[in-house]
Amino acid sequence: MSYYKLLGFDKEPFSTSPDPSFLYLSREYELVLTNLLIQLRLRRGLNVVLGDVGTGKTTLSRKLVSELKGREDFILHIILNANFNTEKEFLYSLIENYEVPFNQHFQEATVSSIRNALENFLLQKAFSENRTTVLIIDEAQKLSESTLESLRVLLNYETNEFKLIQIILLGQLELCPNIMKMPNFYDRIDFKYTLNPLGFTETKELVNFRLKKAGYRSTSPLFLDEAIREIHYHTKGYPRGIIRQCHCCLRALVMSKTKMAVDRELVLEVIQKDVDSVWETTAIR
Repeated sequence: MSYYKLLGFDKEPFSTSPDPSFLYLSREYELVLTNLLIQLRLRRGLNVVLGDVGTGKTTLSRKLVSELKGREDFILHIILNANFNTEKEFLYSLIENYEVPFNQHFQEATVSSIRNALENFLLQKAFSENRTTVLIIDEAQKLSESTLESLRVLLNYETNEFKLIQIILLGQLELCPNIMKMPNFYDRIDFKYTLNPLGFTETKELVNFRLKKAGYRSTSPLFLDEAIREIHYHTKGYPRGIIRQCHCCLRALVMSKTKMAVDRELVLEVIQKDVDSVWETTAIR
């Protein structure tokens, strides 16, 4: 039986999969999500969210998708793998994923013909159907200069009042110098934000939120404050690290058969095992 069943959970509380229902909306996450939704409604164009590895950008993007998915006035596409070899390859992927009417195969199509088809599609959706076309790109730091330039051209498609396509880029911090090298692209960013790690209080709220979301009903704390403080210290407040560490601690709690809650001692034991495992792997190599 899975450890979380033994502890009385309905489902795993600390999965690292980007499940939007398990996203703890810290004040910062809520700020970003609210601003992005406002930007989309106003059709402002380009938005960029930066964050170090493990700050929760992917989960945030899934939360945004879940907010928009049920709405008929939005047409949504999310790119998870931002590696495109050529501008043509990128634009053709948009043709396919948005199901744009286009009677040319990839080999015979030109960049110009694909752009024209996309512009006509965006105009139709905006004016004939009053719908907002949204493009979300995760791992945007992988975008090539030619793809960024292609996005810049797409942002030129506009009316006197709004942009025809709404773009949200979520990427690691190295995306910033990439786009700053392109002033014409950087100047088009209407909303930009850099996600920061969580503080201790928010770390505690994240842990308790996930426990409750997974079905924990006991009034006894499963993680003592001293344990959460140690987890926060060792993970530096990065959500992915916190979630992984909590998963390991709960597994260790079940294995211990003596402790009733995760305390500082158990956290330190788990961390030491991780360190020992790294040294063993290094020695084998």
